[in-house]
Amino acid sequence: MDTSQLLKGVLDLAVLAVLRDADGYGYDVLRRLRAAGLEDVADASVYGTLRRLFAAGALTSYVQPSEEGPHRKYYGLNKTGRDLLAQSTKTWNHFADTMSVLLLEKEAA
Repeated sequence: MDTSQLLKGVLDLAVLAVLRDADGYGYDVLRRLRAAGLEDVADASVYGTLRRLFAAGALTSYVQPSEEGPHRKYYGLNKTGRDLLAQSTKTWNHFADTMSVLLLEKEAA
């Protein structure tokens, strides 16, 4: 199954989840997503998602100097982002439970 279409539908949730415990800059978020098992996530998709979530008011951002190159723009969850993460988690869990039931019913038949 091609996971790219699945990733499009859950990338917001995945990015919010990665930022739940620690702020991060674009490449750091990408690296954490890949380390969690989302190896197929595209760089541009993550950067676009960060910009979109920031524009929607779900993330804060700040710039920090880097000793290894240009300044880095860090993103973190604010209250709106945490609320969105909580609601999206409920939606995801309901969807995943429904799919599990459907798939188990199909296998049993």
